[in-house]
Amino acid sequence: MRVGMRRISLRLRLMLVFALVALAAAVSASAIAYWLNRDAVLTRTQNAALADFRKSLQDNTGSLPVIPTCPELQEAADRMAATSQKYEVLLVGRVRDGKECAAPSDRDLFTLRVVPSSLVTAVERERKVDESNPYPYHLYWQRITLGGKPYLVGGAKVIGGGPTGYLLKSLENERADLNSLAWSLGIATGLALIGSALLAQAAASTVLRPVQRLGDAARRLGEGKLDTRLQVSGTDELADLSRTFNRTAESLEKRVEELSAREASSRRFVADMSHELRTPLTAITAVTEVLEDEADNLDPMIAPAVQLVVSETRRLNDLVENLMEVTRFDAGTARLVLDDVDIADQITACIDARAWLDAVELDAERGIMARLDPRRLDVILANLIGNALKHGGSPVRVSVRAGEDEVEIAVRDHGPGIPEDVLPHVFDRFYKASASRPRSEGSGLGLSIALENAHIHGGEITAANSPEGGAVFTLTLPRDASALTRGGAQDGAGTRAEGGER
Repeated sequence: MRVGMRRISLRLRLMLVFALVALAAAVSASAIAYWLNRDAVLTRTQNAALADFRKSLQDNTGSLPVIPTCPELQEAADRMAATSQKYEVLLVGRVRDGKECAAPSDRDLFTLRVVPSSLVTAVERERKVDESNPYPYHLYWQRITLGGKPYLVGGAKVIGGGPTGYLLKSLENERADLNSLAWSLGIATGLALIGSALLAQAAASTVLRPVQRLGDAARRLGEGKLDTRLQVSGTDELADLSRTFNRTAESLEKRVEELSAREASSRRFVADMSHELRTPLTAITAVTEVLEDEADNLDPMIAPAVQLVVSETRRLNDLVENLMEVTRFDAGTARLVLDDVDIADQITACIDARAWLDAVELDAERGIMARLDPRRLDVILANLIGNALKHGGSPVRVSVRAGEDEVEIAVRDHGPGIPEDVLPHVFDRFYKASASRPRSEGSGLGLSIALENAHIHGGEITAANSPEGGAVFTLTLPRDASALTRGGAQDGAGTRAEGGER
């Protein structure tokens, strides 16, 4: 039930609560009013009838002989029934021939069989006379139903000897009045329910309008519109909530501005540092190339140091190029330069340019065309295949599967696979799977750059372990990335491809 209520909107819940409370109050008030009126109407009617019957019984039986005849009882019953109270009378007593006579005013309606036996027993029972009970016989009454209609039956025995009298009064008029009252109360309850619904609608609108504005403002704030503010009026709890929201939004805006400024400063620092390093690196690279050419003529004791300088210089040059590419992605300046490429030819060219033909198996049909950025696709493939060769070992298998709107390229190696705790981090920048080799040949940016290049195409790269052993990197790209281009030109600097760190 709670889950169901949570799925209902707050407005509808407020209306339901208002309606239920109003319904409960209206029904309770109507029920109380009905029962009070019912008791008052029936009590007034029966008291008037019983009082009239008691007086009429005394007046009409007092003139009868001690032992009357049956016609005399019948005449007395008819006189008693001819009153304004409109009830029927039944007189029962011993007559002169020693028999018991029952004289009704209406033989078809009121006979002794109609009177409940419990009422007859109570009327005929003689009570002990004392200070608290001055009379041996009392007047008793009971409500019954005959033919679906309500009646009042009462009876009393004449004190000092005489017949026993019974009355039968119809309560049909009182029931009609009470039914009319019930219908009136029902209509009033319905009107109260409708009024409560309208009141609930007005109250819900009054209460929920600020909540809705707060929700819209929070939604805009979540979309990045940090200048969103609420107009505050009043001093109630909702106004306090709006003020709190404005203070929170203002604090968040300042914090985001500070973080954005720091991030921009960091990006500028990395970009400036990378740019400034390129000039001395160019000179150092030229010197190392000369030293590498003269390595055979150098002292054998110096040759290892020269080779170390050459390899580290190349590694530093790759790191600078990758840092510059990462900076472009972070700054949002990387752009696509699209062309129609044959996927199989592109993979073959990537493998051939890096002399990997003997270590890579290609499973791709020619003629699978896609409109992509050839340079960025080459960066992705070089990083994935190079990573597989470096950490997984040959043979590396590259397979291509083409769909109607996407092309899928899977790169699988035959190495030990990727540890489960490493899988979520393989695309993180500078992530090293093993702390025992913090200095590896790669910069730790290769897979991250490959993923960014896939994202700029609207694609994705996933890493997993094959059930047959080894790691599998799956690249998914759209067949046509034209919708993602913004008319920007290709950034001038190239990107060197390398394998990331596991």
